Amino acid sequence: MHTIYVGDKPIILTTQIEKETDFKVFLLKSVKIKKVIKLLNNTDLNAIHLIHHNPKKLLKHFLKLLPNVVAGGGKVSNSNGDTLFIYRNDKWDLPKGKVEGKESIEETSIREVEEETGVTGLEIVKPLPTTYHIFKRNGKYKIKITYWFKMKTEFDGKLYPQINEGITKVKWLDDAAARKAMENSYANIKLLA
Repeated sequence: MHTIYVGDKPIILTTQIEKETDFKVFLLKSVKIKKVIKLLNNTDLNAIHLIHHNPKKLLKHFLKLLPNVVAGGGKVSNSNGDTLFIYRNDKWDLPKGKVEGKESIEETSIREVEEETGVTGLEIVKPLPTTYHIFKRNGKYKIKITYWFKMKTEFDGKLYPQINEGITKVKWLDDAAARKAMENSYANIKLLA
């Protein structure tokens, strides 16, 4: 099973057929993705289930429905155990961004955290779950595939939000403040909490 978000509503890729309640079911092979997005955006449905008999092909088939944008990001902890957050578009988020050139996804993730926050001395600890969400740019829908990494740093300098990327704040948040921030965050970020 895989989950792709449209806003905070999920598209669930699954092999299990369930009776429709607050969600609709479509066959992955014949689905019209723009119809699915429209249903999630304009109705009170809580989810869409896309069914395929082969679990190994669920994600592969889905990713062919729209252009893909690959990104990398980090959930960064400092020596106090605080987590690094950015504030953009009136929501708390974790730093991330698109791959550039031939850089590896790890290089992308470190570069994006540095650019969006001013934090340096980053070390990748381990990979975190990959997230998927659909967004619209210039009138076209795309699927963002974000590879996340748990990172650590000893950095204790000044934080610099990347204003030209719409980031207005960068903060280290302790566990209680991070839980509060998650109340005003994105569904795919909450998966990393």
